[in-house]
Amino acid sequence: MTDLSSLLQPDRGQPAHAIHLVDKETFDSWLGIQPQRHRTAVAAQKLRPSINASAILPGERPDEWSVVTVVADAKALTPWCLAKCAETLPEGQYRVEGQEPGPAMLGWLTGQYRFERYRKDEGKTGPRILLTGEPARIEETVRLAQATATVRDLVNTPAGDLGPADLETRIKALSIEHGATLFVTAGEDLAKGYPMIQAVGQAAGEGREPRLIELEWGDAAHPRIAIVGKGVCFDTGGLNIKPGSGMKLMKKDMGGAAHAIALADLIMAAKLPVRLHLLVPAVENSVSSDSFRPGDVLRTRKGLTVENTNTDAEGRLILGDALTRAGEATPELIVDFATLTGAARVALGPDLPATFVNDDTLAEALLRAADAQSDPLWRMPLWDGYDEMLKSDIADLVNAPEGGFAGAVTAALFLRRFVPENTPWAHLDVFAWRPGAKPGRPKGGDAYGLRAAYAMLKERYPV
Repeated sequence: MTDLSSLLQPDRGQPAHAIHLVDKETFDSWLGIQPQRHRTAVAAQKLRPSINASAILPGERPDEWSVVTVVADAKALTPWCLAKCAETLPEGQYRVEGQEPGPAMLGWLTGQYRFERYRKDEGKTGPRILLTGEPARIEETVRLAQATATVRDLVNTPAGDLGPADLETRIKALSIEHGATLFVTAGEDLAKGYPMIQAVGQAAGEGREPRLIELEWGDAAHPRIAIVGKGVCFDTGGLNIKPGSGMKLMKKDMGGAAHAIALADLIMAAKLPVRLHLLVPAVENSVSSDSFRPGDVLRTRKGLTVENTNTDAEGRLILGDALTRAGEATPELIVDFATLTGAARVALGPDLPATFVNDDTLAEALLRAADAQSDPLWRMPLWDGYDEMLKSDIADLVNAPEGGFAGAVTAALFLRRFVPENTPWAHLDVFAWRPGAKPGRPKGGDAYGLRAAYAMLKERYPV
């Protein structure tokens, strides 16, 4: 993983290159009071007041150069307004002239993330270090950036190197780091206790067997919360096999698990006063003679029966058993993350996680945190009128209704069947992938809703 911990440092007056922040409104007035050498440099570099544009400004001596960069609002910084600088400036130390970087520290860190597991270290530049007069903010900002890097690393790793056993290894390391307890259910115990997880993963070969991975941490006297993440390490679609184009990115189908693992790490590192229960059903949805079939009726841990109408709607199946297990411990809150439906992406695109919440107070807290963290969520309806779409002629419900209407909603309604009544629950249908680069957010695996969920939990369970 990219180590981001040294890229923020307390400002003790050490030498550093200044970063001057301007916006469209202040650009001309700033330029008008600059010395001639700065105006010449700006003209030579053809700097215009467009967001993320920047220029190097010469100093009186060669090592005294500074930087000017254009942001949306120089008085209201965002997490991403310095990210382009972090990606492109020469290595060295920097400080924002005349103000603290505040929220922009996050993008400074995430802009220097690199996934280099499979590439030679060629042309790598040194670190860009940002100084801040708010040292108390450094530790938390680094945690958030490292959590984002965790999601990116896990999602970016090809399925050949990240199967169910590898997810187990990652969570085991987390349990050791934080003094948590690890439980893994596999084999006959999985088949008896979690039949939907077993059914989805049973076609995978030796070494890729399905399992339910659970971690518990914290004082048993504290409020119990459950974090659940969909861990489909690769999704062929099963016998309802995907075309090649649809299978191309299916290494990211464990993106929900990546979010859940990163969130659990944040919770434990911050020592939030909760009893944490992390649950990751880890499977590979493969094709073999042992594949579960369209038309099969599946038993569930809850006791319901599910007519499997589409083997490519497998994520909700494994989550159903995991949510049932989470509810058995009587948590006061359940949050799940899943790369669940293409319908959510059609409706909202990659940047907005479709967010389903069965409790208005919880929904308001999540959306408030999302706004404060610049980590957007979009609430979608758990529309009771569509619950009838889940009816089956031969079982208690189907996993994938025909017709394709409201696909993200019906998937969430399916999950709701396995959440204890009156337990506050939030379901985030995330994409976990950034199809195009933005400052601080490279193309590839990425975290969506992670910071919002963590901020909500910090507000709900203050240290």
